Amino acid sequence: MSLVAKGNVVRFAVHAKPRAKESAIVGVREGALDVRLAAPPVDGLANEELVRTLAEALRMPQKSVRLVRGTGSREKQVEVDGLTAAETLSRLERFIRGAAEPRK
Repeated sequence: MSLVAKGNVVRFAVHAKPRAKESAIVGVREGALDVRLAAPPVDGLANEELVRTLAEALRMPQKSVRLVRGTGSREKQVEVDGLTAAETLSRLERFIRGAAEPRK
């Protein structure tokens, strides 16, 4: 996954799939974070769910995660304020691994 960092602001690509059974970060696809969203692409609901899902995965407040491009597209650019590129990658990888582990 490709990230662009300027100080504590990180930008990366997301491929969003609305109308999924549940919201989840699936992995990386063609250099973009692959995210399923349990919201329809109507009235910004899927975009709001994307921000919520990423904020949860990154353990950041929602106001620190912004959709900067692609509001009407599946291909989006997201910006996270307050983390370095290394912290962002580490938190996303840990979240993806945790979601893949069987629940006890």
